[in-house]
Amino acid sequence: MKKIPNVVDPEGSKEALLSARESWRMFEIMAEFVEATERLAPIRPAVTIFGSARVKSGNPYYQLTETIAHKLSNAGFAVISGGGPGIMEAANKGAYYGKSPSVGLNIQLPHEQHANPYQDVSQTFRHFFARKVMFVKFASAYVIMPGGFGTLDELMEVLTLVQTGKIRRIPIILVHGPFWRGLLDWIKGTMAAEGMIDPEDAGLLQIIDDPDQIVEAIFRHYENSCLTPTPRDREILLSL
Repeated sequence: MKKIPNVVDPEGSKEALLSARESWRMFEIMAEFVEATERLAPIRPAVTIFGSARVKSGNPYYQLTETIAHKLSNAGFAVISGGGPGIMEAANKGAYYGKSPSVGLNIQLPHEQHANPYQDVSQTFRHFFARKVMFVKFASAYVIMPGGFGTLDELMEVLTLVQTGKIRRIPIILVHGPFWRGLLDWIKGTMAAEGMIDPEDAGLLQIIDDPDQIVEAIFRHYENSCLTPTPRDREILLSL
């Protein structure tokens, strides 16, 4: 009697292997969320600062960011940045030499990203979405410096979350009017005018260039509420 030879399906084996790797990746993602949450939970209140990774230390944007971060740190806010070079480094540096913690949420990238040395707390992520949740989850305010696609991505993320009620309303401050004015005019004059957003949604953004006024605006926003999330706010954040 003839024996039937064993048939190996290479493509099927590869598919099964990829499927298994995808399943195990879920545990890696869970571990990132758990570890980051445990490390960052005690660091409140905090302000997240975004901006370009390509700005050098002699650039006025770098110097302005460092000043803003230093003033926020001395006012009692931990400062959270992406942990890399450019504006992120300036934000960490300003906070590092202030009174409150400097936090860097680093990301593994093939280029452009390396951890700056001005971090009291440093957390590295493999997944952008886990990192983005942490930027929002622990922030009492967003300060957005000039930047590129990544900066716009983070800006639109927080605007969407506030607009849809997934997080409480927090100050979202754009710094350096000449850079941002065109975007704000387009949001008001085109998006709101054509009914793509409600007119009041444009009011989620404000442009402030002076570092002292930025600190004042954040405190003013919380005059009648708590800087840190209430139990109800924290319950809402569980749905991020």
